[in-house]
Amino acid sequence: MKQSADGTRRAPLSRERVLRAAVAFADGAGTDAISMRKLAQELGVVPMALYKHVANKDELLDGMVDLVVGEIGPPGEGGWQPTMRARVLAARRVLLRHPWAAGVIQSRTSPTPAVLGYLDSMAGLFRAGGFSVGLTHHAMHAMGSRLLGFSQELFDDTAATPDPAVLRQLARAYPHIAEIAGAAGHDEASTVGGCDDQAEFEFALDLLLDGLERLRAAEQLTQEP
Repeated sequence: MKQSADGTRRAPLSRERVLRAAVAFADGAGTDAISMRKLAQELGVVPMALYKHVANKDELLDGMVDLVVGEIGPPGEGGWQPTMRARVLAARRVLLRHPWAAGVIQSRTSPTPAVLGYLDSMAGLFRAGGFSVGLTHHAMHAMGSRLLGFSQELFDDTAATPDPAVLRQLARAYPHIAEIAGAAGHDEASTVGGCDDQAEFEFALDLLLDGLERLRAAEQLTQEP
């Protein structure tokens, strides 16, 4: 164990230590604020020491993604639908702890090894649940980013209810959007309850899983002798 200038002892530098420090830094300041120099300062080393473990910022970000995805853990046991639902929501809890991670995952030009392993295991859940290869392919596309616990929304109506004057102005050009925005103050007695990001995520997830189960059952019926 090495000794720092102030006499305290610190763990030797390793790839995992670098990545964990980078994840903690990003959790507080976001990935745009990360540089090799700042990360080296956090670790109490010279910047060149980091390059023994990560070649550049892109490799650093890939490693950070893998570390975060590794927090999701293995699937539990049970039917494919509750198991899939529980694991997706576990992934969502992980990404909520690391709010920068979804954007970095989307920015990668190819999936990292941990992401590929996670998606492979999710495809395995579909296959073990009785989905054909073709239907598994469609299911993976339909689930999209929700498999990793986030969704890419076209618009956000989860903020505070807009000022009535703003709504009236919006309605002149975009009446249906204004109607939705005005209703988003959000009727707790509706079928899905109040509107917030978690409720909307689970609502869409359940719709997808229920629809996929119907397709799976219908496909199996057509294959029966």
